[in-house]
Amino acid sequence: MTNPRTPLASLSDDDLAGFLAEQRSAYAALQARGLKLDLTRGKPSAAQLDLSDDLLSLPSTTKDAAGVDVRNYGGLEGLAELRAIFAELLWVEPSQVIAGGNSSLTMMYSTIVDFLLFGGVDSPRPWSQEERVRFICPVPGYDRHFSMLASFGIEMITVEMHDDGPDIAAVEALVKDDPSIKGIWIVPTYANPSGAVVSQEIAARLAAMPAAAPDFTIFWDNAYAFHHLTEDEAKSADILTLAAASGHPNRPIMFASTSKITFAGAGVAVLAASEANVKWYLAHLSMGSIGPDKVNHLRHVEFFKNADGVRAHMRGHREIIAPKFAAVDEALSEGLGGLEVAEWSHPKGGYFVNLDVLDGTASRVVELAKAAGIALTPAGASFPHGKDPRDRNIRLAPTFPALDEVRTAMAGVATCVALAAAEKVTADRAAGVGAGGDVPSPETAEPATEGAAR
Repeated sequence: MTNPRTPLASLSDDDLAGFLAEQRSAYAALQARGLKLDLTRGKPSAAQLDLSDDLLSLPSTTKDAAGVDVRNYGGLEGLAELRAIFAELLWVEPSQVIAGGNSSLTMMYSTIVDFLLFGGVDSPRPWSQEERVRFICPVPGYDRHFSMLASFGIEMITVEMHDDGPDIAAVEALVKDDPSIKGIWIVPTYANPSGAVVSQEIAARLAAMPAAAPDFTIFWDNAYAFHHLTEDEAKSADILTLAAASGHPNRPIMFASTSKITFAGAGVAVLAASEANVKWYLAHLSMGSIGPDKVNHLRHVEFFKNADGVRAHMRGHREIIAPKFAAVDEALSEGLGGLEVAEWSHPKGGYFVNLDVLDGTASRVVELAKAAGIALTPAGASFPHGKDPRDRNIRLAPTFPALDEVRTAMAGVATCVALAAAEKVTADRAAGVGAGGDVPSPETAEPATEGAAR
């Protein structure tokens, strides 16, 4: 039997043929199991949702701390007590926080709409009146950020997402002389899907860098700020203070929510920004709303009590999902370790594991997994328009299935990766184009626009 710890590219032709035959046999056995497993979206499991069931019996009163009836109209900026909790968690002042409905994605969407229709605080004109509007999108990244921009016809320029944040030199060069570049998406803490954490240095450079567009905006989606998987808890950079100190107080707009903290469909979303940006956002929001669901706000205040209550609650989440992430790493290491056909992240927080396979095989891996009853996020989903120029990236979402299902699914994924890699190396040798090669490091890829070929 071929040594599974031998790099695939180093095998002789005969050993490679033997390895391919073994993987085909293993895959046939996998298909025969009749699995029906789903790792497509980063959703909380039922056990995680159960942690918040006490919300169903709250609030115990109908009045906030000031004695105002939360069942009535008003309070567009959200309940003061809830804003105070998030202000502490996000390192801002309560006056910089707006508490809204259940979806931070909705707040992001409405913010871009306001920029397009009216322009921002520092905009010379509405973005819709600009000749061209473009965004920088670190990749791999969050697919819904990209699909949102695409729905508005906003062009996307990709830069690599490193372990400490986006390729800052590339970002600085892009924004310096191009006024059409109006924004950048950043998931600063345990980024989707790589698990990267933006360093203080990178955050400071983003806040201070010269930009040709006076209204260049950092969309700081801090979705996983409190979603730690270890006791080594990453601290988000204080982007609002950094920007204000650099003379660009209106540059960042931060978003967060309790979607993966309490109930995914009935949580609370917040926006945090400079007081000028808060005033701007509320002015436009007031045309379409008389106030958020303050009953739900109060429910969350009573449930958490304070910022420490949120932190303690998240430790309960960690106990449930950390073993699932460990299972992903164990299965991939067992099935692929030493073959040099894949690399994967080892996140300390967030909801995803980033898997990079041999160039040109990610789509095949997803196809093989589907045929074996394992649903994965489509290859390329973490890139604009779903097009990964190298067809190597797969986002793994282990939180929703039960632990045993994660183990089973990831062992199956490892089989699919090994089979696809063996097919690719075999085909490359037959075509005389080499032995497939190692998985290239992210730093070797060049920036691309809208998924253009690299």
